[in-house]
Amino acid sequence: MPGNSFGTLFKLMTFGESHGPAIGVVLDGVPPLLDLDVSDIQKELDRRKPGQSAVTTPRKEGDIVEILSGVFEGKTTGAPLAMMIRNEDQRSKDYGEIKDKFRPGHADYTYQEKFGIRDYRGGGRSSGRETACRVAAGAVAKKYLETLGIRIVAYTKSVGNIVAETIDYDVIESNIVRCPDAKKAVEMEALIKDLRGQGDSIGGVVEAVVMGCPVGLGDPCFDKLHAMLGHALLSIGTVKGIEFGDGFAATQLRGSENNDAFYQEGDRVRTKTNHAGGSLGGISTGEDITMRLALKPPSSITVLQKTVDRFGADQDIQVHGRHDPCICPRAIPVVEAMIAVTILDLFLIQKAF
Repeated sequence: MPGNSFGTLFKLMTFGESHGPAIGVVLDGVPPLLDLDVSDIQKELDRRKPGQSAVTTPRKEGDIVEILSGVFEGKTTGAPLAMMIRNEDQRSKDYGEIKDKFRPGHADYTYQEKFGIRDYRGGGRSSGRETACRVAAGAVAKKYLETLGIRIVAYTKSVGNIVAETIDYDVIESNIVRCPDAKKAVEMEALIKDLRGQGDSIGGVVEAVVMGCPVGLGDPCFDKLHAMLGHALLSIGTVKGIEFGDGFAATQLRGSENNDAFYQEGDRVRTKTNHAGGSLGGISTGEDITMRLALKPPSSITVLQKTVDRFGADQDIQVHGRHDPCICPRAIPVVEAMIAVTILDLFLIQKAF
């Protein structure tokens, strides 16, 4: 099946299904001599894994990663780096009743029409479980970017109509919704729990910042920095929209307000504001790269819905099993991972000039 790989010089390919024996990723183009231990990967996977809090799916997966190749004596070798995560807590029987029904909001219908076959157990390749592979890849990219002084931070900006009013990076990992505003985090948690009790779900906005990125990443005309990031982030199934810098708010500004004035600081050019979000002409400016992602409400809900089956008959459907009532908290490491693999890929392309 095409569409399973991403990247140019730092390239990843994921494999496996939600209810298969294992999922995994193969990375090609990992620079050699990078210090890498399995714990570097595991700490990121632990942030994404299910069953970690009262606002995530109760599916119990340890998400224990195994490095199969590409590392020797604690350093990357430059060979393909393969990692595998075994599935441990599948409940395929939860899907038996709806195996012939198309779940609203899911890829059941489109997969069936495109391929003539689909894995109805949790969605197979269309399941969010595939993102664990991306997080493993992102952990490697993050480790390399750290050596360059590049840091990536993502957090839950809003859930429903509850919006963070303060941004404190130190607060993000101290609450279960990964919000940088401790007060609003409490409100978000209460809303998510209430909707879970109703068998429903809610969407939100994830904001991300790349700090320390050098000038010059990204290429005109089709491989612009924000275009490549957009490709990476919109490939996450739950993401329905993205904006950079001021994004849509820029439509309400005049050019004299939106343009970022330049000034000299030591040996580098800076901008007094950052409405552009760290990219001009699709090339990084050296300022923070800022973006916001719209995440849809998770589609797996127990509320009774209308659908049809693969034979064309009208049906009622209730999706049972174990699902997230809001995906924002577990999406944070996925978003950071896809940003990391993109930035590293663009860095290696720039370095190859």
